[in-house]
Amino acid sequence: MKIFHKIKLIFLISFQVPEFQAGSSTMSALFTQTASNSSTSMAPTFLLVGMPGLSDVPSWWTIPLITLYLLSALGNGTILWIIAMEPTLHRPMYFFLFMLSVSDVGLATALMPTLLGLALADAHVVSASACLFQMFFVHVFSVMESSVLLTMALDRALAICRPLHYPALLTNGFISKIGLAIAFRCLGLHLPLPFLLAHMPYCHPQVLTHSYCLHPDMTRLACPGAWGAVYSLFVVLSAMGLDPVLIFFSYGIIGKVLQGLGSNEERWKAGQTCAAHLSAVLLFYVPMILLALIDRLRLPIPQPAHTLLSYVHFLLPPLLNPIVYSVKMKEIRERIVKRLQHMKVGCAQ
Repeated sequence: MKIFHKIKLIFLISFQVPEFQAGSSTMSALFTQTASNSSTSMAPTFLLVGMPGLSDVPSWWTIPLITLYLLSALGNGTILWIIAMEPTLHRPMYFFLFMLSVSDVGLATALMPTLLGLALADAHVVSASACLFQMFFVHVFSVMESSVLLTMALDRALAICRPLHYPALLTNGFISKIGLAIAFRCLGLHLPLPFLLAHMPYCHPQVLTHSYCLHPDMTRLACPGAWGAVYSLFVVLSAMGLDPVLIFFSYGIIGKVLQGLGSNEERWKAGQTCAAHLSAVLLFYVPMILLALIDRLRLPIPQPAHTLLSYVHFLLPPLLNPIVYSVKMKEIRERIVKRLQHMKVGCAQ
């Protein structure tokens, strides 16, 4: 607990909490001692920064946070329900949309424990085991979403560029193999991380810059050359670095094919399906790319803006993806309306 107390004091000094302002020789000496580059094993706790400025009034953002989560669960639950219940939607594109909704619900759920702890109780302390547990599931579902978005882009490219071969290639057996490959990729990439991070030497105080545990944030605290940090970089580049490149390459091919279509109606129909998916892609990747550029270029933006951008990256896609797909995809929209009308008639009788 002494180690954590020192970390907490550093956090309070760093964010200029008035009652812990520098000015005391004891505090300065403590900061110097704790911030030294001596290597230590993982401490039993981490300190979450959260959104600076909200610690004074943690209760007011609890209601929007819970509302956002419930709306995300309701929207994605509706997509899962309608695809599962409608035999006409048991097709490759909707199977991938089903997986996207699963990843959205999983990601939002994995983030909630520490977010609600900060909002309800201003709980900045999280145990190391709980932090590793959350980190694992946040990144598993995040990479799952990225993998599904890539698969959906390749699916659309194949459907538009090779429409005659599409039904023969994407059989139920092949789709099942794609699902297993995505699961293997997510779990295989991230299973080693909790063990590597738990046994990694740390040269910096265990203060995380977000409201949840992320492995790039944790590896920044490691000593230079730690294997956990090297493997973390490999995971980021092999998933979040490669996937958007392949997605935008697929859309470049799709755009070229659409220009060659003679019928405006065919072009519009194909464009509507792609527009929904492209909206989901931009919503997921643009904040992530901005965060990566800010960290890489060390741009001097305020910490609240950096934290807010992280919230947008993780929390908005689960909320907006069901809305985008319900509005843009006619079949999904019609099936939802039809099911709701049947339920209404059944209740009236």
